[in-house]
Amino acid sequence: MKLGNVVPQSHIRNLARLQASASTTRVLNLMAVWRNHRDDPTWAERPLFQNGHLNRALIIKHRLRRDEFDLFRSRRSVATKVVIPVDPDDLRLGGRYIFIDQSNFQTLMRAVFGDSVPEEDLETLRLIDRLPSLDPFLMREQLARHGRVPDRVYFELTEADRQRMFAFAQAEIRPLVAMSMGADERTAERAGVLVGKILSNADGEEMEPLRLTLRLAPEEYAEGVFCWKGFLYYKWSLTDVAARIGPVVAEIVSARPAGPVSDEWRAELTACRDSLARRIRRALSSTQATLKVYDDAYAHLTENGRPTAFREFLLDAPLLFSRLGEQVAALQHIVSFWRYRTHGGPMFADEMYDILSDFDASLAERDEAGRARAA
Repeated sequence: MKLGNVVPQSHIRNLARLQASASTTRVLNLMAVWRNHRDDPTWAERPLFQNGHLNRALIIKHRLRRDEFDLFRSRRSVATKVVIPVDPDDLRLGGRYIFIDQSNFQTLMRAVFGDSVPEEDLETLRLIDRLPSLDPFLMREQLARHGRVPDRVYFELTEADRQRMFAFAQAEIRPLVAMSMGADERTAERAGVLVGKILSNADGEEMEPLRLTLRLAPEEYAEGVFCWKGFLYYKWSLTDVAARIGPVVAEIVSARPAGPVSDEWRAELTACRDSLARRIRRALSSTQATLKVYDDAYAHLTENGRPTAFREFLLDAPLLFSRLGEQVAALQHIVSFWRYRTHGGPMFADEMYDILSDFDASLAERDEAGRARAA
């Protein structure tokens, strides 16, 4: 199969590591889903992709390098890469890849797969590409609101996490219910009902009063509420990330590579560690500032009875949601990959530098993208 570009030899080692790992905010490991659930009837009945090769691919949120910018018609720093392994059982053999919506994307897909990739699969790829990260909750919500309901095995959010997310959202929505219906012993119950409607993509008459209060067109309301759910999800997940990132930063600062280390490597690692620690602190501060935009707008609505501020937030929410998602995803990736790698044997100086500089560059480009969007 000839698909796009060959995975560079320098990346095959990292690609092979994914073979035994689960999905993350940056990687949707459909091979692992296929390996673990190929005998489940619901997996076959409700696949994410109709095409079998796509349904066993690796989908990766990829930080573009300078020589990859020209693959796209518009400027972007992060793209979604689809990797088709040469051998799904041995990723050391590498694979081929294509970026979603790169120039001539549809022509390339047809050249590779012919008519075996239905238009529905191409649209699913584009829906995934529009997300700032591959968080299972957001993927499930994004696909569901466009009428796609794959089997739940594709989304690694556990039932316990779903319940915690629901409880968090219920507490967040309670002030809105109290404002609109009055506070009484049924406030929590009503908040739960409203959260259920919001999280289940309910529309029509049930959600019409809120839309009318905010004076939004149906399409503006639908997009804004989806991003509102994203803010709730990121606010919930950032609590966990903020608690875990501190110990990880401490480990990174104190980590020493295995084997002999030259003075030059030692200086490079020290500079990279210091830069990364600063960028992590800056990213945390930036995520909190973005969340404060939501908190302030929501407080104006629920405490001051001013829907205008929240309406403006919902209109701006797609841009803010994308920025917040990229920031949180970068922090989640640092936590999860560092934890994964430190349990995988000794790290020598060159590999440690590669990992830390990749973390640092990822946060640096998100800084630049955020400043550009803000300007």
